[in-house]
Amino acid sequence: CGEWRTWAGRKKTSPSRMSSRSGRSITVSLAHNPSHLEFVGAVVDGRARARQTQRKAAEAYHDPSAALPVIIHGDAAFAGQGVVQETLNLGSLRGYRTGGSIHLITNNQIGFTTDAVDSRSTRHASDLAKGFDIPIFHVNADDAEACLAAVRLSMMYRERFRADVLIDLIGYRRHGHNEGDEPAYTQPLMSERIKGHQSARELYAAALVADGIFTVEEAQARYDAAYQHLVEQQQGFKTSISQPKPAEAAPSKIVREDPATAIDPDALIGLNDQLLAYPEGFTVHPKLKRQLERRRTAMGPEGGIDWGHAESLAFASLLSEGVPIRLTGQDVQRGTFSHRHLVLHDVENGSTVCTMQRLPGALASFEVHNSPLSELAALGFEYGYATAASDALVLWEAQFGDFINGAQVIVDQFIAAGLSKWGVTSRLTLLLPHGHEGQGPEHSSGRLERFLQLAAEGNLRIANCTTAGQYFHLIRRQARRIRQRPLIVFTPKSLLRLPTACSTLDDLAGGTFLPVIDDAAARTRGGVASRAVLCSGKVYYDLISEAAKRPEHERPAVIRMEQLYSFPETELRQILAGYPSIRELIWCQEEPRNMGAWTFVEPRIRTLMPETRLTYIGRPDRASPAEGNHHAHTVEQERIAREAIG
Repeated sequence: CGEWRTWAGRKKTSPSRMSSRSGRSITVSLAHNPSHLEFVGAVVDGRARARQTQRKAAEAYHDPSAALPVIIHGDAAFAGQGVVQETLNLGSLRGYRTGGSIHLITNNQIGFTTDAVDSRSTRHASDLAKGFDIPIFHVNADDAEACLAAVRLSMMYRERFRADVLIDLIGYRRHGHNEGDEPAYTQPLMSERIKGHQSARELYAAALVADGIFTVEEAQARYDAAYQHLVEQQQGFKTSISQPKPAEAAPSKIVREDPATAIDPDALIGLNDQLLAYPEGFTVHPKLKRQLERRRTAMGPEGGIDWGHAESLAFASLLSEGVPIRLTGQDVQRGTFSHRHLVLHDVENGSTVCTMQRLPGALASFEVHNSPLSELAALGFEYGYATAASDALVLWEAQFGDFINGAQVIVDQFIAAGLSKWGVTSRLTLLLPHGHEGQGPEHSSGRLERFLQLAAEGNLRIANCTTAGQYFHLIRRQARRIRQRPLIVFTPKSLLRLPTACSTLDDLAGGTFLPVIDDAAARTRGGVASRAVLCSGKVYYDLISEAAKRPEHERPAVIRMEQLYSFPETELRQILAGYPSIRELIWCQEEPRNMGAWTFVEPRIRTLMPETRLTYIGRPDRASPAEGNHHAHTVEQERIAREAIG
């Protein structure tokens, strides 16, 4: 089938190189796979898509022949785990197609110790694929040449139709689940038949001997040589890992990486004009056009750059610097809260245009794709893409932050633990709308506490910004930092257009991302405040609204922690040192006490200020993230702000 590069997710270690009979080079890479069965399938597809995409041009070019994803499934897991359906559904979608993945079910007709009759409702383990019009080739694993024929046919189908194909390799399991179990405990009759059944190698050797291709002695010699080769490889590996490695010298100085994120104001104005330039004859919705035109005046001295506007400028500036960008998620083209509008629709004929993809000076590609209604496979795909595309800024946005619940396996097993387990990391960025606005338990929390619980050993970056300018610099910093780490951004809902959360051109052109933001009003009073309220995210605006009702000399300093991990100890210490009269610190959050950031920040703040009283103000411990009644939410939110300000 010509030259194939088969990618399935390796990092750090070099992939194996093989040669075809024609002498062409083939690179084979094996995915890092936690023991969570089918979840790696979406990761493999994402890595393949990244390898197939040429991003160093204004328009991304996708070449399916550049990489071939091969995904090996278990029969019980293929039928039983929903991520398989989600992954198959990605197969023909514009933003996710790989030109066809080869799916192989290693069908030993049993799931752990459960018979097939108890593990699926269909006759065949592969029947799920019928719903996606994927061709299925059932083949007897004892017939070696039939297996090769099925593979060749699958490759030809993929080459011709650029679509997924599935091989159902029907065999058996000679030993227990982990080759230490006793299979006869639960499948005594089958186990007895298997004991007397020749292995696939023995059957094929006998067939070759019967055809006169080998003698019995030659077949045995080939087997012995292959077995001895495997023994030598295993022994060599054991020797390599048993030898102690020389200790690396500790660095003499740790240099803090802090790339410049400010942009020349004239350059930003030019990019803004380009983003508002539509093709001749293209008719933007009149109401939307008025909203977008405000982005011209927002670049003036009075400001008014809102969240979506700042994001667009950050993206455009990165493209002009040669950083490819891929943004996916449910409704990301418009934005869940109708704040982004990267893709415009002509109201006269329905045609679309993305001005971000038409920037005259772009040196890299911009992809934006609405995803299917999937979190698990969709996030797994983007994780795989990001690990293979270290040059790109890959972002995935949840429709609401709570929806990250549906992708928890990808977060736990891959994003958070990948660096520690495999040495694999990326600059994958998760955008999770977060904040209590009375929208109920399922539309309030991006589960901040879970990410903070998973944060350790420098594996993640976690931020909860309060201004559009901060978000602008955060996105640019994530794309420019050499030390790659996944970034979790808890994005707002009510702050998307809040005037006090908007920024000015000067904020973008001359600023930088601030991990902690001081209270400018309290600072102008000479830092004489005796109380300071520490908070993060949207609750800050509830606090300053309440503080405005107090006399200036009575209100505490309200300090924002924009970055939660890595914990900004140095910056927080410096700011608190400017308030020598502080006798009490308050941590205020709108999330329940057993959620949000409290349990993470509390021991760190106590270590930082051991002599100062630290008090929690927020919702009490609760089982649900938020109230289901808007009135109850309002009463509780007012109480929190009132008690925090004092």
